[in-house]
Amino acid sequence: MPVRAGLVERAGSLERAGPPEHARQSVTVVPWSMSGVRSNVTPMSEPQPSAAVGAGAIAAPAGGNRTFLAVLINTAAANVTTSFLWFALTFWVYLETRSVLATGIVGGAYMLLLAVFAMVFGSLVDRHRKHRVMVFSGVITLTAFLLAGALWLAFPEAALLDLGEPWFWLFSGIILAGSVVENMRNIALSTTVTLLVPVERHANANGLVGTVQGLAFVVTSVFSGLSVGFLGMGWTLAIALVCTALALLHLLTIRIPEDRPAAADEPGPLVDLRGAARAVRSAPGLFALIIFSTFNNLIGGVYMALMDPYGLELFDVKIWGIVLGVTATGFIIGGGLVAKFGLGKNPIRTMLWIVIGMGVLGAVFTLRDWWWLYALGIWVYMALIPPVEAAEQTVVQKVVPFATQGRVFGFAAAFESAAAPVTSFLIAPIAQFLIIPYMNDDSGRATWGWLLGEGQSRGIALVFLIAGLVMVVIGALAFLTRSYRILSRQYSEATVNAEVADPGETDAAGAERSAERKAPAERQAAAQPSDPDRSAS
Repeated sequence: MPVRAGLVERAGSLERAGPPEHARQSVTVVPWSMSGVRSNVTPMSEPQPSAAVGAGAIAAPAGGNRTFLAVLINTAAANVTTSFLWFALTFWVYLETRSVLATGIVGGAYMLLLAVFAMVFGSLVDRHRKHRVMVFSGVITLTAFLLAGALWLAFPEAALLDLGEPWFWLFSGIILAGSVVENMRNIALSTTVTLLVPVERHANANGLVGTVQGLAFVVTSVFSGLSVGFLGMGWTLAIALVCTALALLHLLTIRIPEDRPAAADEPGPLVDLRGAARAVRSAPGLFALIIFSTFNNLIGGVYMALMDPYGLELFDVKIWGIVLGVTATGFIIGGGLVAKFGLGKNPIRTMLWIVIGMGVLGAVFTLRDWWWLYALGIWVYMALIPPVEAAEQTVVQKVVPFATQGRVFGFAAAFESAAAPVTSFLIAPIAQFLIIPYMNDDSGRATWGWLLGEGQSRGIALVFLIAGLVMVVIGALAFLTRSYRILSRQYSEATVNAEVADPGETDAAGAERSAERKAPAERQAAAQPSDPDRSAS
């Protein structure tokens, strides 16, 4: 069977490479908790003993969960800052230019830059210690924001808003570049789940990531709109500079227990596309999962390009920022549910059903020009995002060896991020010059008025309707594919990272369990020389 053959090959390569140095040391186990006390976060089903856990199994590094939480909080603070500035830039550009085209290009450029550099980020994560990668990312982001601040001081605001001059594109590009580099932290964070958290808790940890990101999104959404509305873009940029510097200083106080990565000694290009492709192929069905997420992001590009313009037609910018902040609590709810209950026995099946639900929601939440329908739809949509993202991360963390996870996450991010800007760049001018004028015309209203009603931005509503229906069809067809069945089976059998972080209850229990694991193997080894039947065989 190809799935089992792939597992045997990866298990052999792990055995030859050996576990990380920190894991080979004699360590104790700490419980999965927020502050050292026992947590009430439990998965949907009791963790089953891994087939790889046996003699010589490795316990989780002491303090691993606490270290992961510190890294998670610091990364959340950095995400808040970059998202705060990026959201503010989007609001500022649309309010000052009223151009859907400019807003779509700014949003699409972010995803395009992320797609271009994701493979670079993944290779760097695999070849360097995770803490060093995060510090490097913070320094580059701070430098980019300083350059943007210098441009703001050097040129009048009118010059920076002139779409026909290079200064607008340079100013926006520097801010977006700093935000993109900060995403290197997110790839590193995904690998620290494997490094520091027991495999049975990966889905819960990924859900916790979604919860923290949701909280960050609440803060970002509210304060970006308020900051642009009351303080202007200049002070908004100054706030981002201060917060970026503080997050970097805090990061310097964190220590992540990790030996020098094995990939650091391997010669290879900066963008290790071949190594990433090899790692993806080693898990049958994983490439199909990435392709599916890519198609999903194609639809997501529609919402990325048009959601803010639609909302700013319904709300004042200050109110729109608050609406986004309130609806972003859906992120917290969705991530919290995953952190509490996990993703079930098959995260891939869970993900596909949620994607279908997102498509239905995206098709109906602008059928009428009602602010409460739009706000409610965004809230539910936000709640569904963390389970989808956690499902993909949980699968990768289980079926891909830790040593190559950075490149795989980067490979996936490159593919998936490239999809959204393609749609964004295409849909923004199409909506601006074709669909919106068509729906403002009598013929468009006569054709679609029975479904979309009367009101503002009916052209954008028509785009949302079509995009949502396409998402439903893609999600339903994915259930029928052979790749879905193969990857689902492999996820249930994979044990390639069982020795990186092994679950435990207490320090004493972890030490006792390690002794229990060694005892049967030691007794068997001692019995073999004295067993005449075994010797004869």
